[in-house]
Amino acid sequence: MSGTSPSAVPGPDGLPRCPWAVTAPEFPAYHDTEWGFPVADDRRLFEKVSLEGFQSGLSWRTVLVKRPAFREVFADFDFHVVARYDERDVQRLLLDARIIRHRGKIDAVVVNAGRAVELVEERGSLAAYFWSFEPPATELGRPQTLTTSPAAIAMAKDLKRRGWRFVGPTTAFAFMQAMGLVNDHVVGCVTRDEVAAARRAFTPPA
Repeated sequence: MSGTSPSAVPGPDGLPRCPWAVTAPEFPAYHDTEWGFPVADDRRLFEKVSLEGFQSGLSWRTVLVKRPAFREVFADFDFHVVARYDERDVQRLLLDARIIRHRGKIDAVVVNAGRAVELVEERGSLAAYFWSFEPPATELGRPQTLTTSPAAIAMAKDLKRRGWRFVGPTTAFAFMQAMGLVNDHVVGCVTRDEVAAARRAFTPPA
């Protein structure tokens, strides 16, 4: 059952935003221009699901500040390239202090890249697959009161069945929030209506 939704709070410019968006200097721009806007680009979808895996047990700020380095070492998240990484590449990444040097999470990105290639061959695109899990609004309740949902649980279960790693229900829901499968900006947030308009104009990939 949904609890009480957070209230919007003033950002650095005085405009109301989601409370989390004002807790770090890197967050306002990410919140205003990325979080919740619908994404259909396969590389960006793969990037986000990979970075959500790296975030497990850490803060999103830790991952966000390292995103340029992650993009560099993972070939801008071209999963066709990453799927060909071998043990030498993994060892190279484990020595790169610019990223999070967690063997299991690095291995997961490489394994998931291979699964992503298979998924594209089956479904035509990652976007077509991920957007098939877009939940109905009635499933979500009040903004930012859930950490997972039936649709996120179903996505995580199916990804696990397909051999993906580090994509549990909570990670899947955070991915859905960020990639625009839901509009979880709080009521009163300056970006909520912009995201709603972007979602109305967006046609989910078939």
